[in-house]
Parts: sequence; C-alpha cells; structure tokens
Amino acid sequence: QVKLVESGGGMVPTGGSLRLSCAASGRTVSGHAMAWFRSFGGQDRYFVAYITSNGRTDYTDSVRGRFTISRDNAENTVALQMDSLLPQDTAVYFCAVPLLPGSLASRSKYEYHYWGQGTQVTVSS
Repeated sequence: QVKLVESGGGMVPTGGSLRLSCAASGRTVSGHAMAWFRSFGGQDRYFVAYITSNGRTDYTDSVRGRFTISRDNAENTVALQMDSLLPQDTAVYFCAVPLLPGSLASRSKYEYHYWGQGTQVTVSS
C-alpha cells in the first residue's frame, strides 16, 4: 500500500510560481512512474506531467515550458515546479502512482492506482 500526500498549494498572482511536492510512504516508489493530474472545479482529472523511474518526462502541451516535474528517489518524493502561472492553471492538483513498479508511464488516469488527496492551486488575474 502506498500513501501519497501533496503539499505546496496556495494562491499566487498571474505570472507567479509555486512548487508542489508529493511524499510517498508505505513502500519505495523508486521503480514506479509518478505523475501529476489536475481537476478543474471538481470535474474530471486531467494529465499534467509524468516522470518515469529513470527520469524521462512528459507534459501536457498547455504547461510545457512552464512546469517542471522532478523526483528524489532517496526521499520518495515527486515535485512539480510551476512557473509563469496563469488563471487557467487554477485547479486541485493530485499526484499519482501506478500499482506496479515498471509499469509504463501514461497520460491516462486509469493507469494510476494510488492517489493523493490533492492540493489547491489558485492563480488570481
């Protein structure tokens, strides 16, 4: 069983920055892909970024060049550095991990088994 806890959300003005962090406990996730999704107004969860166990990354187009995902396997954490934030980035952000190590990283929420509780990011215009 893996427990994920996000932190670092808050309110910033347009153009500001935030750094989200997600700490995993219960077992090591160094062999797992790790991802960030977001939900707008309590609706569906949409892919933001993932990072594979060996550091390969992928981003949804709307955040590429502004957001950076990274991981620290020694600390069992994944981070999302968000720069040049826009009002349309306002959402609840969730980190996610698939059930098995070595699973292919995916943009689909259905490939992820463990989820955090989410952290609110609000960007004011």
